[in-house]
Amino acid sequence: MSEEIQFDRNFEARPGVAEEIAPGVRRILCDNPSPFTFKGTNTYIVGRGSVAIIDPGPADSRHIDAILSALGNETVAQILVSHTHRDHSPAAAAIRKATGAKTYAEGPHRPARELHLGETPPLDSGGDGDFTPDHKLADGEVIEGKDYALEAVFTPGHTANHVAFALRGTDVLFSADHVMGWATSIVAPPDGSMSDYMASLHKLEKRPESLYLPGHGGPVTNAHKLLHQYIEHREARETAILRKLSRGESDIPGIVQAIYIGLDPRLAKAAALTTYAHLETLVERNLVATDGALSLGGRYRLTA
Repeated sequence: MSEEIQFDRNFEARPGVAEEIAPGVRRILCDNPSPFTFKGTNTYIVGRGSVAIIDPGPADSRHIDAILSALGNETVAQILVSHTHRDHSPAAAAIRKATGAKTYAEGPHRPARELHLGETPPLDSGGDGDFTPDHKLADGEVIEGKDYALEAVFTPGHTANHVAFALRGTDVLFSADHVMGWATSIVAPPDGSMSDYMASLHKLEKRPESLYLPGHGGPVTNAHKLLHQYIEHREARETAILRKLSRGESDIPGIVQAIYIGLDPRLAKAAALTTYAHLETLVERNLVATDGALSLGGRYRLTA
């Protein structure tokens, strides 16, 4: 039996206020709470005097003003974007215009796989198709500042272009939406990929960082324990889906109703998309079959 994830939802921060949460790291919470963003998006300022901004956030004028106000006379050397969802990247344009800093990311928004004929990504409205970085990062590339060095750690899964950033010389990893302490990450095909997501979890298991600063919620102080719980949780969910298919369930709504007991109705779509992501990887591994192209409305069955 898998170990239950010990979520930490005790997170209190004042939106718009810069708070030092680790040596050389300040956090500003955006006031955009929702079932998917928790209390809001975390923007991080790394360094002093000449700084890097990680995840400038949504196109929210109050949040942009709060970031610029917190900087005072400091200069911005780099604007780093973990991924191109609308709660993380759109403010980069305004910050870039105000400071002259260049933007850094893995690349523009794109699906994790080729779209099927006529397919529309279910979370297409959540992607920031307007963002293109000035500098496309390479996995393992180090972005250096006056008193910091940040390593780009590619972690696809939540999105195809998701990147975490490791603060060299410390145990800090800015994990964005890949690993959070308040909830598991949503993986929604074709925007994201469960196969990629699991590979990225295993990749982080091999790294030394133990303090994760996520895109939403408070710091994760038990990172490796949480990674283990995340992996076990996904493996248990996969097993549950296979079990339901063996007992006659064949569509995503039926599977969700059977395995997500007591689900908040506001999260029903997220549960369906995550189930879809699991089914997609099971089809890739020839454990499950479907007629025609993969879809949220498809019918699925075991191959053996």
